[in-house]
Amino acid sequence: MTVVTRFPPSPTGSLHIGSARTALFNWLYARHHAGQFILRIEDTDRKRSTKEAVESIFDGLTWLGLDWDGDATFQSQKIERHAAVALDLLDRGMAYKCYCTPEELEAMRAKARAEGKPVFYDRRWRDRNPDDAPQDIPFVVRIKMPLDGETTIQDQVQGDVTIANEQLDDFIILRADGTPTYMLSVVVDDHDGGVNHVIRGDDHLNNAFRQLQLYRAAGWSIPEYAHIPLIHGADGQKLSKRHGATSVQEYRREGFLPEALLNYLLRLGWSHGDDEVISTDQAVSWFDLDTVGRAPARFDLEKLESLNAHYLREGGSQTVIDGVIACLREKHGIIVDTTGRQRIELALPHLAQRAKTLIELSATAVFLIQAPSFPLVERKAQKILVNGGIEVLRNIQDSLVEINAWNPDTLEATLRARAEELELGFGKIAQPLRAALCGSTASPGIFDVLVILDRDESLARLQRAVEQE
Repeated sequence: MTVVTRFPPSPTGSLHIGSARTALFNWLYARHHAGQFILRIEDTDRKRSTKEAVESIFDGLTWLGLDWDGDATFQSQKIERHAAVALDLLDRGMAYKCYCTPEELEAMRAKARAEGKPVFYDRRWRDRNPDDAPQDIPFVVRIKMPLDGETTIQDQVQGDVTIANEQLDDFIILRADGTPTYMLSVVVDDHDGGVNHVIRGDDHLNNAFRQLQLYRAAGWSIPEYAHIPLIHGADGQKLSKRHGATSVQEYRREGFLPEALLNYLLRLGWSHGDDEVISTDQAVSWFDLDTVGRAPARFDLEKLESLNAHYLREGGSQTVIDGVIACLREKHGIIVDTTGRQRIELALPHLAQRAKTLIELSATAVFLIQAPSFPLVERKAQKILVNGGIEVLRNIQDSLVEINAWNPDTLEATLRARAEELELGFGKIAQPLRAALCGSTASPGIFDVLVILDRDESLARLQRAVEQE
């Protein structure tokens, strides 16, 4: 049997971080078992579904590298099929027409609440003679649920979960306007798509008991279920906007790498020994449902930042460089040319040691593309220059001009020798030089900076600094 999983988001907003983890687990399970991963857009709520949300889902999954098999499908395009299944169940006596008015249903609910009973439909039309049906009154179609006994779901994460059938009501599968409900549509789409493994959040566990009865009524094979715990915030509550960013796009804008976000989401509720840094290839090889935990995972931004910092240092350099260039354009309005890209590539091993996000990394890379303007924005660096630093720069300028072999060893030997001649500690030379070249008091090693900027650019920046009044 070929494993088939699916990810069925509703296009009512950006791709939520919890939904992204669900997609990841489905994708990994399918790839681990050489199966198929289906993307289905559940857009039957036409009022809330938007084209922008659909694009957000596509964009988020693509950015994360979660590719789906075949074309994405749209639930709204299958409404006729869903309705046909409901009518078939009606014809076979597995469902029935209900003619209750809204007023009757409200009275029914009020009576149940007053008696302290579950607010369920009382099944008054379940076994009623069809001849009693009022004329010209719209009806809904309800599924006939079992009246006694128990239903057990053998869940691959939660274990065996059992519920008394008396807790399951005869829910609506076809509305009075002829449109199917979510509960029916999802079952039909999963069956028609060959989905045999349903991996989703445990907030859908109650739905599973109802959907299982639909499978039985239709005579279809029941899929394997795996309900994974939700992601909570640091306070133990369900992750929401009050905890900070909740969508994949927000984390992308905040400078996180897709590899880091995937790695972090993978570890939220799943483990492989003590491994923390796990590549996508390793995840595909190792992932299975037997090590998914039952307890809710807590989202920890500091851990995500730490993991992102690791990928900035150790991840694919071209991906990081592309991210830095994009941030320079979007956050600083700086367009990077070929020379700038080369400088970023040379500086990356030094700059990435201190950064946790692409935004932080790009901020430290501005000097590589944009020469400092004087007086400097950073007051501490400007103070170094005006309090004797400019004079120091004038005293070392000729020594730098005379250097032809522009490399770290020659630069270090020359500048250290010049510092001795001037009877200065080397820091008294390095700090004003750093301020002149970078516009700040923090940068990679000063010899690396000189090499990365190259001889002409370094000398040009030095000249502009010493020309200050």
